[in-house]
Amino acid sequence: MADEQNTPTGPDFTAGIADADLADGAMLAGHVGKDAVLLARRGGEVFAISALCSHYHGPLAEGLLDGDHVRCPWHHACFSLRTGEAVAAPAFPPLDCWTIEQRDGRIVVTGKQTAKPKPRLKASDAAPRRIVIVGGGGAGFAAAEMLRRQEFTGEIAMLSSDSTPPVDRPNLSKDYLAGTAPEQWVPLRSEAFYKKKGIDLRLGTEAVSLDPRKQEVVLSDGTTLGYDRLLLATGAAPVRLPVPGGDQPHVHVLRSLADSRAIIAAAAGAKRAVVIGASFIGLEVAASLIARKLDVHVVAPEARPMERILGPELGEFVRTLHEEKGVVFHLEQKVEAIAGKRVMFAGGGGIEGDVIVAGVGVRPRVTLAEQAGLAIDKGVVVNGWLEAAPGIYAAGDIARWPDPHSGQSIRVEHWVVAERQGQVAALNMLGAATPFDAVPFFWSQHYDVPINYVGHAEAWDEIAIDGDIARKDCVVRYKQKGRTLAVASIYRDVDSLKAEVAMEQQRASGPR
Repeated sequence: MADEQNTPTGPDFTAGIADADLADGAMLAGHVGKDAVLLARRGGEVFAISALCSHYHGPLAEGLLDGDHVRCPWHHACFSLRTGEAVAAPAFPPLDCWTIEQRDGRIVVTGKQTAKPKPRLKASDAAPRRIVIVGGGGAGFAAAEMLRRQEFTGEIAMLSSDSTPPVDRPNLSKDYLAGTAPEQWVPLRSEAFYKKKGIDLRLGTEAVSLDPRKQEVVLSDGTTLGYDRLLLATGAAPVRLPVPGGDQPHVHVLRSLADSRAIIAAAAGAKRAVVIGASFIGLEVAASLIARKLDVHVVAPEARPMERILGPELGEFVRTLHEEKGVVFHLEQKVEAIAGKRVMFAGGGGIEGDVIVAGVGVRPRVTLAEQAGLAIDKGVVVNGWLEAAPGIYAAGDIARWPDPHSGQSIRVEHWVVAERQGQVAALNMLGAATPFDAVPFFWSQHYDVPINYVGHAEAWDEIAIDGDIARKDCVVRYKQKGRTLAVASIYRDVDSLKAEVAMEQQRASGPR
């Protein structure tokens, strides 16, 4: 995360710049006093907003201008140039806007505006009185935040089985686990935020059953909670290794802040870590434990890490990248058992570790929805508006929705998708009739190498590579019958953003 206290660079916009120095469709970063400010021109209009993304402070001048919006190069947050509103996660706080004067052939920034972004929806007599959100992850948080952003004045109850308020889950396997991010960066908001916004956040609370007819949720203590609208955002649970010894307390999984804390505590004084699974989470954990100076071994059944998602070329690059940092791979090996600290291989042999982390996938938590009679297909089936049944919505890792880009019904386990679905579900619970048509996006960090991925490709018949993967400068397109389904990139941030916009503009169909 960037340091907001750094002195901004570039021209002083209070002194102004020549009108000719800002071409149509261009952006320019500068400052107003100590504030970093971005100028952008669209046709005859010039806008001035904060120059740093409110998510991780990415430099917006290096992003993409898209109509009267700007998209962040790092994690694809999107902001309105007119109001500063964060219109798409993973950013939530709005950006400041500044007033501009164009005089004597110069563009001058005269001061900060005090107006806040206006809600997109108008209050309705049919608005729900109470909305219940089951789940305290990214989708649940994003929904609650959007409801209050739209000035919903009814009750919001968020039921979370976690012991902590919603956290920035990607950080748990990346910077926080590596020891390069303090814990105060991890919560999405402080506990004071929920009190200020009137969000009844109930931690350590389990919803055990749901009655759609009565519009009630039954909690584990036997009490019931009525609702007018309900959002199921129960997320996914990490898979525990189904082998002898897989349930031992020193065999860790990573999903919650408590899980990450436990791994950090186990790593203290440890010499060797064994990571079971070469998924994104598994390899991010490996990189983080390398940063903590542990000897790291990765055990996985596939021939190349992440080949199923990224293809053989990027998979081989990822393997080489980790090996160069000291990771030892045991590929094409299945775990047969864990005897104390020793991970036993099915084909014989094994490896001992002071810390053992299993990153072998997750399963959507659909029990509540299934018991209520909702349609289940390896997830909760929803329509294009994320509605699973009248008045009941689902978002995040559990939701299977009709994707207008691939033309398929898909379920993905991406953080940004979960947050964006939570935002759309919130709008629809207020009657906005907004289809969910965002392009799936995720990012993965491996040491100093970020991999951005937009779209969704479960299978492809062609991989087109632009650039040089080995030199960490590439765009990789996954195609089926000539149509690009997904794009992965390394240090090609603008290309990644352009691919996202292109997919948004080439939808296979509308919601259904």
